[in-house]
Amino acid sequence: MPTIQENVKCWNGEYDWTQQGEEWSLPWGGSEAQWWGTLLPRIHAFVPCESILEIAPGYGRWTRFLKDLSQRLTVVDLSAGCIDHCRRRFASSNHIRYFVNDGKSLDMVEDQSVDFVFSFDSLVHAEADVLETYVRQLARKLTKNGAGFIHHSNAARYGFYFSLLKMRRPGPGTPASNHGPNGAEVHSPLREGLRRGKRFLIQRGILVNDCARALSMSAGLFEQYCERAGLRCIGQEIINWSGSALIDCISIFTRPGSIWDRPNEVIENRHFVEESRNIGRVSGLYSRNSFARQPQADR
Repeated sequence: MPTIQENVKCWNGEYDWTQQGEEWSLPWGGSEAQWWGTLLPRIHAFVPCESILEIAPGYGRWTRFLKDLSQRLTVVDLSAGCIDHCRRRFASSNHIRYFVNDGKSLDMVEDQSVDFVFSFDSLVHAEADVLETYVRQLARKLTKNGAGFIHHSNAARYGFYFSLLKMRRPGPGTPASNHGPNGAEVHSPLREGLRRGKRFLIQRGILVNDCARALSMSAGLFEQYCERAGLRCIGQEIINWSGSALIDCISIFTRPGSIWDRPNEVIENRHFVEESRNIGRVSGLYSRNSFARQPQADR
């Protein structure tokens, strides 16, 4: 999904939200296990705090945990449908504010008001220009000791490879090879056969799956955007997602001179998928939904 318009079209209507995004947490055994086993250990130094901003919450997979870690939670999404669902889902929590944006703007968030900004498993589909715009605005939105945790694409590292496969266009403004002159998608038996062949080879691990990542974004670009905006990138974990290719990155950042300020450290973690599988193997023993009588909570 290389454009904002395509993201809106997908997440605001075409996508089947029946499982509320839980399908993406299946390798961990569900979002509860993913939160406690993978996400909270990575952000625990920054929370709880007074004010959290979540960008692209979807149907609230992480909102249900973040709401208990702040006195004020602001959620912003380009999908009106997602925001409407979150508003209903968390109606009993009166400290949450909900906003629909244009896929780039944070004008609805007050300057110097955010202690922690969080986004996971959403902005991986956002191209470089979107990330740059968000980072530039976050330089104004963060408090003196504010920090951020953003999961984004690193697929530009393999951009040439993916463009050779012609699986998707390599970046914004580049015509897709499977679209005609009027922009409509072209379907043909040959093209469908090629797609099926690629799916088969991806399933066998012969080809790399880009997982619909933005092909223009990388870890290095995120660090550059932080520098240009007057922020400090203080840590980057470059990770795999489905196979061995390091197509994703988790970047943490802050204001220069904050209590979190330090030189950037970049780690390549090729065991992220293995981590999810290990958690998934045992999550059935400990997750709430593994018990017949589980405590009631906002879901």
